[in-house]
Amino acid sequence: MLGINLIVLSALLLTPASVQSASAGCDAKLAAAGLCGSNTGSEIIIDDTHTGPSNPGTSPIGDWDPGTDADWTPPSDWTPPPEFNFQQCLDSWDSYIHCFRESEEADEEAPADEAATPEIPAITISDIARFAPAGSTIAGEPDNVGVVGLPTNFVATASVHTVNDSLFGFPVAVRFTPAGYDFRFGDGTTATTTSGGRSWADLGQAQFTPTPTSHTYAERGTYSAQVDVRYTAEVDFGVGWFPISGEVTSSGAPQEIRIFEAHTALVAHTCQQAPDSPGC
Repeated sequence: MLGINLIVLSALLLTPASVQSASAGCDAKLAAAGLCGSNTGSEIIIDDTHTGPSNPGTSPIGDWDPGTDADWTPPSDWTPPPEFNFQQCLDSWDSYIHCFRESEEADEEAPADEAATPEIPAITISDIARFAPAGSTIAGEPDNVGVVGLPTNFVATASVHTVNDSLFGFPVAVRFTPAGYDFRFGDGTTATTTSGGRSWADLGQAQFTPTPTSHTYAERGTYSAQVDVRYTAEVDFGVGWFPISGEVTSSGAPQEIRIFEAHTALVAHTCQQAPDSPGC
């Protein structure tokens, strides 16, 4: 058994006056507690006793055998550290390459689902020109026939056109919107409009009256008229529509327009009534 008795006396518990008084007339109890003496109250006295046998324990130094590396068996999941090439570190010191363990400098391979998404190259109007709609066929009123000196009304039909296909290996939607119409009337004159024109009936106008897309021929003959439609374009790779700079042009097929001269004559009967009348 180990027994320790501690008696702590501080200046907070005993004043110098009480210690001096105990020293002057010290009885047996104070003497047993060690309070008789010249302590002025500024000291701490610690007294201890030890009874029973002691057991210092054993020391491993005398008969301890540390063994050798050959005696050590690594755990089943142990992986030896990578070899550190110090000379390579010195050779590459300026760029701070290979100065760390391989396990610390090597980047882990990104999981397949976190692999970098391939970038879509910059798209130009030439890249999507092959998706453009076919050209519009022009129509002249009335019935692709006109009269010298009177307006012939032309109408070209074009609308928004969307194509779903692939571009650079990615699924894409391409949308074309008519932006301009370039008319060529076959007599050397042209006109550019933002509309393909409307019929006289849709406009509520009489035949042979001028419209924004009409043309008046000065001489009789047969003319080849046509219209080219210019489109703006947008693409969507599944994340929204993005405009493409520039325009793509779709050329329309030629349309034959016949222009006649008109002569007037004052007659008493219609051609049905008098087939031999002037102008019949």
